[in-house]
Amino acid sequence: MAHILVVEDEQAINDLITMNLKLVGHTYSKAYSGSEVADMLEKERADLLLLDVMLPGLDGFGVMEQIAPLRIPVILITARGALSDRIRGFELGADDYIIKPFEILELLARINVVLRRNEQAASAYVCDGVEVRFTERQVWVDQLLVDLTAREFELLEVLIRNRNIALSREKLLELAWGYDYAGDTRTVDVHIRQLRKKLGWEERIKTVFKLGYRLEVQV
Repeated sequence: MAHILVVEDEQAINDLITMNLKLVGHTYSKAYSGSEVADMLEKERADLLLLDVMLPGLDGFGVMEQIAPLRIPVILITARGALSDRIRGFELGADDYIIKPFEILELLARINVVLRRNEQAASAYVCDGVEVRFTERQVWVDQLLVDLTAREFELLEVLIRNRNIALSREKLLELAWGYDYAGDTRTVDVHIRQLRKKLGWEERIKTVFKLGYRLEVQV
């Protein structure tokens, strides 16, 4: 069973969804505006977001941009059924898109599909004695647990998900720090240096001259 964050400003719909999540054995948290989401995810884990698009303040699309580095599966739930809206949702990384009004059984079925798909995709990554457990956000080196900062882990996950691809410092900032990060790109160098040292991946994480970095592994 999963822990699901329901972001829906209409109380009746939020209650209906969460009541049915409880019935099938999931746990849940509730949010009623987009601006609440980032803070809530700082404090608690969520396996899935059910996210309304039309929210007060920050809308659902804005929320997706804000939380993109966390890579949490998202099902958009909205009355906006236009093709352009659906395309935008999927381009931002939504796993599914369901139009209001909807049947609760259909929503539950779609939740199960997304959870199964992401559970299979997540699992773990192993290379050179390093095991990265994405769900637990743990890294083991030669069977010893290594302490990574949250940002180091997110950067490592980006490198693994895009292994053998050269990524610019700007792209790494975008993927690991978020779209709105306005810091110095050299902060990537500092975090890469720490990752190399902690994982013993001095030769795995290659410097790409005048560009950025690439995690180089055999396929």
